[in-house]
Amino acid sequence: MITRAFAPAKVNLSLSVGPPMADARHPLQSIVTFADVGDAVAATASDRLTLHLDGPFAANLSDEPENLVLSAARLLCEHGGIGNRGAALTLYKALPIASGLGGGSSDAAAAFKVLNVLWGLRASKEDLERLAAGIGADGPVCVRAKPALMTGTGETFSPLDMPDLDAVLVNPLVPAPTGAVYRAFDALGLGHGFEANSTPMAPWPSARALLDELARLSNDLTRPAIQVAPAIEDVLRRLTQDPRTLLARLSGSGATVVAMVEGAAAARALAQDLQAEARGWWVRSARLGAVDVSVHEG
Repeated sequence: MITRAFAPAKVNLSLSVGPPMADARHPLQSIVTFADVGDAVAATASDRLTLHLDGPFAANLSDEPENLVLSAARLLCEHGGIGNRGAALTLYKALPIASGLGGGSSDAAAAFKVLNVLWGLRASKEDLERLAAGIGADGPVCVRAKPALMTGTGETFSPLDMPDLDAVLVNPLVPAPTGAVYRAFDALGLGHGFEANSTPMAPWPSARALLDELARLSNDLTRPAIQVAPAIEDVLRRLTQDPRTLLARLSGSGATVVAMVEGAAAARALAQDLQAEARGWWVRSARLGAVDVSVHEG
């Protein structure tokens, strides 16, 4: 039997960040959603725990034990009390590395789900969310994969009733490692005006109402991310100047920029135009909202 699950890109539509706390972590508040673009994880029964990497960005990853998919497998074994259970895992890596799209956490979330079914553990979604917190602060929200307001240091979240959005995701294929971006954030002395707000004005009656609120917000990591990866500024400029773009925003710590547009046809047309320009960017049209992350067997 093969079990499979989609690992969607996590998109930060807003991101407010405060100065580092005593433990060096940063408080944040972020409106997040998920895209119908992402990676995929599959698993079959095996005597040993192995990981095969595939896809356009597989060469940029390692199948060493620190890979988050393998880390998720070991955590699930420990939670289930099943020792060192084996499985042949395959990660299809379609998202760029260090792209601000939560790829590693989303991959781990998918691994939890496929192995939970393959091994017959019957862990609840809440159990998997708690386990995912051991992978990364955004692990729990990636298990749920629905629009949410992330708070704390990203480990807590509350669901948001949010309209779907049509968008284009653009990455200049220059990594913006999260650690480096946060170090630049601290060096710039940013975040001292941070104050967590109450839950945004959800539910929004329309996509346009949501975009109006997002326009009043921002991503506080934009400036330090551009310092780490200057090509982000080129992407932002190109998208902002396009008349089809309603709002352009850096996702997470970058280097992916998301451009919200009106309708799927506009998203496809903008993506095609950007690809035709041959800038060497990774470009995908996408639908943002809740996505199907259920496990499929076959």
